[in-house]
Amino acid sequence: MTSTAENERPVILFDGVCNLCTGSVQFVIARDSRKRFRFASLQSPVAENLLGAQGRDGDRLESGVLVVGERTYRKSTAALLIARRLDGLWPLLAAFLLIPRPLRDAVYGWIGKRRYRLFGKRDACWVPSAELTERFLD
Repeated sequence: MTSTAENERPVILFDGVCNLCTGSVQFVIARDSRKRFRFASLQSPVAENLLGAQGRDGDRLESGVLVVGERTYRKSTAALLIARRLDGLWPLLAAFLLIPRPLRDAVYGWIGKRRYRLFGKRDACWVPSAELTERFLD
């Protein structure tokens, strides 16, 4: 049985074949000294289970997703809420939450649509090292 505290640990869902996305996960891991975040690829059954019906929409792989308890955040909101929980000065980026979401998401979407072309794509999902596997749900 999973404890309530375990359910409240944020889960980052990411495109496991995207180099930018996996690089972002590695960036978060390096700045998450309290090991708050857990991870799963958007291609996994874990993501399907966490997102349920909302995970079947057309842009499922177009956005990183942050799941905290029963709440789901996408695109720029997810990225900024993740930054808010990191070590160092990264939480200051949460000030960008004051910018209207449609504007933030437009910038996020512009990068997201070009991420494979700009950063490349893997043939298979990234597999974490043995010491990191406890933080990955798939």
